[in-house]
Amino acid sequence: MRLYRSMIFGLFVVVASAMLLQIARAGGNYYPPVSDALVKEECGSCHLAFPPSMLPSTSWQRLMGGLKNHFGDDVSLDPASVSRITAYLTAHAGDTGGARYAEKLLRGVSTVDPPLRITELPRWLKEHRKVKNREWQQQEVRSKANCPACHRDAERGYFDE
Repeated sequence: MRLYRSMIFGLFVVVASAMLLQIARAGGNYYPPVSDALVKEECGSCHLAFPPSMLPSTSWQRLMGGLKNHFGDDVSLDPASVSRITAYLTAHAGDTGGARYAEKLLRGVSTVDPPLRITELPRWLKEHRKVKNREWQQQEVRSKANCPACHRDAERGYFDE
């Protein structure tokens, strides 16, 4: 019986430690990463498949409706893929609930005409205001949308300092 209690206590300690580590790593900046294989494949082939909770559903609808000119590139897809990706992104968008930190990121964002770029969100601008222009131009960064260059766990949804 004593051995059984020790094993249960040990398991409790391991699980509790893992949960605390997860909370600590999040640092208030955790966004559930993309879990849909098609979204990961299509969006992630050119850039980080951004967590859908980082933008409101209106932004995702506009982005998916303009794939012929996606920030200067034609990334058109077949209608079935567009429909599936749009449904996933809007269902997991920051204004549809379920994303703990999305509310903070989207605070102050227009519901009528929200930005298409995460890098245009007021909270993003505030968090990155001290980053110097020369840092954005470094070879390994090159773009404000290249989150993994500075946030090593961005692909897992962690955007810590």
